[in-house]
Amino acid sequence: MQTHNLGYPRIGSHRELKKACEQYWSGKITTSDLLTAGENIRKVNWQFQKDAGIDLIPSNDFSFYDQVLDMSLMVGAIPERYHEVILQKGGNELDLYFAMARGYQQNGLDITAMEMTKWFDTNYHYIVPEFTKNQEFKLFSTKLIKEFTEAKQAGILTKPVLIGPVSYLLLGKEKEGGFERIDLIKNLLPVYLEILKKLDSLHVEYVQFDEPFLAMDLTEKEQNAFTYVYGEIKKAFPSLKVILANYFDCFGANLELALSLPVHTLHLDMVRCPSQLEDILNSGKLKATIKLSLGVIDGRNIWKNDFQNSLSLINKAIDAIGEDRVWIAPSCSLIHSPCDLDLEENTTSLPAEVKQWLAFAKQKIEEVVVLRKLADKDRSVEILEILQQNQQEVGNRKTSTLIHDEHVKNRVASIALGDDQRKNSFSVRQSKQKTALNLPLFPTTTIGSFPQTTEVRSWRARFKKGDLTKVAYEKLLEDETKESILWQEEIGMDVLVHGEFERNDMVEYFGEQLAGFAFTKFGWVQSYGSRCVKPPIIYGDVQRPKPMTVRWSAFAQSLSDKPVKGMLTGPVTILQWSFVRNDQPRSQTCTQIALAIRDEVMDLEKAGIGVIQIDEPAIREGLPLRKADWQNYLEWAVRAFRLSASGVKDETQIHTHMCYSEFNDIIQNIADMDADVITIECSRSQMELLDAFAEFNYPNEIGPGVYDIHSPRVPSKAEMTQLMEKAKAVIPSANLWVNPDCGLKTRHWEETRKALIEMVAAAKELRESVSEPVS
Repeated sequence: MQTHNLGYPRIGSHRELKKACEQYWSGKITTSDLLTAGENIRKVNWQFQKDAGIDLIPSNDFSFYDQVLDMSLMVGAIPERYHEVILQKGGNELDLYFAMARGYQQNGLDITAMEMTKWFDTNYHYIVPEFTKNQEFKLFSTKLIKEFTEAKQAGILTKPVLIGPVSYLLLGKEKEGGFERIDLIKNLLPVYLEILKKLDSLHVEYVQFDEPFLAMDLTEKEQNAFTYVYGEIKKAFPSLKVILANYFDCFGANLELALSLPVHTLHLDMVRCPSQLEDILNSGKLKATIKLSLGVIDGRNIWKNDFQNSLSLINKAIDAIGEDRVWIAPSCSLIHSPCDLDLEENTTSLPAEVKQWLAFAKQKIEEVVVLRKLADKDRSVEILEILQQNQQEVGNRKTSTLIHDEHVKNRVASIALGDDQRKNSFSVRQSKQKTALNLPLFPTTTIGSFPQTTEVRSWRARFKKGDLTKVAYEKLLEDETKESILWQEEIGMDVLVHGEFERNDMVEYFGEQLAGFAFTKFGWVQSYGSRCVKPPIIYGDVQRPKPMTVRWSAFAQSLSDKPVKGMLTGPVTILQWSFVRNDQPRSQTCTQIALAIRDEVMDLEKAGIGVIQIDEPAIREGLPLRKADWQNYLEWAVRAFRLSASGVKDETQIHTHMCYSEFNDIIQNIADMDADVITIECSRSQMELLDAFAEFNYPNEIGPGVYDIHSPRVPSKAEMTQLMEKAKAVIPSANLWVNPDCGLKTRHWEETRKALIEMVAAAKELRESVSEPVS
């Protein structure tokens, strides 16, 4: 019985990769320094897994930015606009790579970044491959070969990991009409075969192909592509042991296809879909040569494994097909888990009782090894003690008084019909809001946060350590807020924001003030590139003990006659961007959060805040992978948002924000949210995402983002005006706002100031150009 791992966190236990990348981007370290930082992280990860007892350790699971972008570079899918970067930089592959991810604005070049979107239903973002009808592929980057060789030289034999060719194409986007991206499979496969030939020359025994699209609804053409690809690989490399990894759901309607493929091992996500094991065993179509990898350790959440529950699944498989055909693994790559629970010492925000219920990536690797020993009938005193302790801690969680609050449960049960409805229709509200707010055509605003400078972060750190009093800390924040308000007035912004200088993170900040949440010091996970987040842990019933944002919103509003937005994170996003309790339905937890946010909305309105934004960037990412399961999720998710927003009067304008999502399939549900204004990411897609709203005839107001805040480049007034002209062509001018794509927390003030001044100028130019009636 083998143990293996699908992927390990690449950020480093103390976010070493983030720090190295950001130093490189700012010119503080050399290319060699950055490459050495990556090498050090890889060696630590490989050695730990080897020492822990993992049989098959992954390589090529490391990435400086994103694994999908790595594949694009490997197969030479480099959009033409980046070719000049290679010429200007003397063939520096790393700078080309980062230009594709972040854009490029130097040496006389001004190149936009590639699109970014969510990785299935996670909070990880990937760089979307771009394909043309006559797309050519060629082997460009040999990173995979280098990392396998690097591990081998360190005395560790690894299994290289690649995104499978079918999933790679389906993750991408057609950049012109007249073809489907899956049509490119015969162009792409030769590059995969070339890389496999290089691996074969190095005597590689196992290769892991990640094909998560096997958990999605597939067309007949896409299913045929799987048959073609893995048949050709088998034909070219008959002795290669292919591990085909599917995760995040069952194979579903693709089960028969998966069982027919000529692979060595099928990996199953047994956390998301434990029932699939029985389906496979009872299908009568599992070939005697195929091994099953059981992903029984949750790679996406932080709860300790219930060994008895996992053993029952493992033993079922062993009884049916024999011990030598059963492998044990996490459910998916551990990049979605924090690195090491052992670092959480003396963490006051993480109660000891809660900590005993948790396992991070390091501990999950150890759980895999322990389960193998238990399944192997290892009955040593040490292993039996581990099993006994595990069952005691799992049992403690079920009976803990920390988890349940009857007041919260009763409030959820007493929600009445109509509690999630605004008093009047949008057309009535819009008229009242125009009178109350008196905004110009194409009103300008930002999404909420302003740059969190090193200075601002240092104040927060000193305050948490006790080196700064609360009075002194809040005075510094007040001064920073006042400066930002005055600057927004100076440049002519219409709806202001207070800047959120008091906030560490858009979810963590709220979780720290809600009952039922716990927090870590080092529980970082990668969101995109160097951006890491520290998700809260929802362990119990949720409620709001006291107001969370009113103090800062009311202070900011007192400084200006212009409206200042109250800024909140929505219930679905708080749910999605947290590690959520798994002992009750997610819908119930989301409803509890919605009631807490509703209380805050009402208090903001009472404090004189006339514009309130409830961000829901995660509502699209929460969709189940198969459309048949969408409706149930959308019903409770949309209801949760409406419940949080519906108590206000007509004159109070409710905004929401969504970013990096495809909206076409859920546009009716977005309309059902009934937000007065929605702001969306549109700049990287050149307003393509707006098409869904136009075709649907979306009735409410829209702010299509014109400034890509995930790139350091500063867009010009002309560029933003051109984007808004595209928006005007499909959306009534009276319903359009002008704003960035997302919050500006991660940007620097110099580029932010320049970009927002250009944005306000673009809005003024648009107002002058409009001649049609807008009432």
